[in-house]
Amino acid sequence: MGEHEGVSRRHFLAAGAAGAAALAAGGEAIAQSQKLHVKPLPSDIFISHGINLETRLETLRGYLTPASHFFVRQHAATPSLDPKTWRLRVEGDALERPLDLGFDDLLRLPSRSVIAFVECAGNGRGFFKEFMGKVASGTQWRSGGIGVAEWTGVPLGAVLEMAKVRKETPRDILNVLIEGLDSVKVSRPISLAKAFEEDTLLAYAFNGEPVPPDHGFPVRAIVPGWVGINNVKWVGRVEVRTTTIDVPTTTKSYVLEGPDYPREIVLREQTIKSAVALPWGATLRAGVQRVRGFAWSPAGRISRVEVSVDRGATWQPATLREPNIPRAWARWDVEWDARPGEHVILTRAVDDHGNTQPASIPWNAQGYGYNVPVPHPVKVT
Repeated sequence: MGEHEGVSRRHFLAAGAAGAAALAAGGEAIAQSQKLHVKPLPSDIFISHGINLETRLETLRGYLTPASHFFVRQHAATPSLDPKTWRLRVEGDALERPLDLGFDDLLRLPSRSVIAFVECAGNGRGFFKEFMGKVASGTQWRSGGIGVAEWTGVPLGAVLEMAKVRKETPRDILNVLIEGLDSVKVSRPISLAKAFEEDTLLAYAFNGEPVPPDHGFPVRAIVPGWVGINNVKWVGRVEVRTTTIDVPTTTKSYVLEGPDYPREIVLREQTIKSAVALPWGATLRAGVQRVRGFAWSPAGRISRVEVSVDRGATWQPATLREPNIPRAWARWDVEWDARPGEHVILTRAVDDHGNTQPASIPWNAQGYGYNVPVPHPVKVT
């Protein structure tokens, strides 16, 4: 992709001013009275979980999720940041040349565009209670803690090359910390190997526009396939060390722990999932219905989606619609001759690496990784 991707400095400065004005003005939306968010959050598009907002997948029509429909996950109120004064510090004992970059410095670097999902690590957490009868702590998402967008920015690896990472620095440990400028300074490390993947970005554009304030303006991290917490918003600092970086998001949260885990496992990749794009407890008319949905994998393209309307006794292949981009998602649909009564629709996906949704998974205390085929309830009248 070409430099700047047609997104001008003036455009970003105007967006920053608009975002700050919107933040000050508030508005009519879920949780807007608390001034936690900037964009409107109408209840016909989002399910409110307080500070977090889940997308109603049935409201999505295209491949990319527009900003107006993109789920919101954050730990504090959206900060109001000015790109004219924003700075990125790149530092740490693994670097020979620490950097201090302004927004214009970032815009001058060659850019790249990547279509990828960002998904909350706890997406599907509510199903532990709903189908396993055991509550996991945290926001009780169903399937809507995900969105797919085109992200444009500078590869993180290119910035680290400017800072000259020492050759002896380990590549597979979690030693590249990305830190946000929100009030709680959310941070989480990735490996140096992941940092140097060409699709790992410091992104300043979202679907061709400046990243919206609620989604990380002016710059956020995009770490395709990894859990949402690694896609840090409002980035202001990157630290690279020669040793593992331990922070609360790798020691206290975002770990797998429970009776079936002999030791805590620090989350990295997401899990393969699929979902039906119907309201939970939807009502449909009897007759032939086209049921649609989404499937996504952290590793590759979706190669197959199967659907069952008889509680798993039989499965039929769904039709996959293009585009079908690795570490983004595929849309699928299937025709169903719906008969009156109470039904559930089950879906399961397979990717081109052979990963598939499992029949069961062990419970974990913080509710991560639920990707068992979900019986989606539907009433036919």
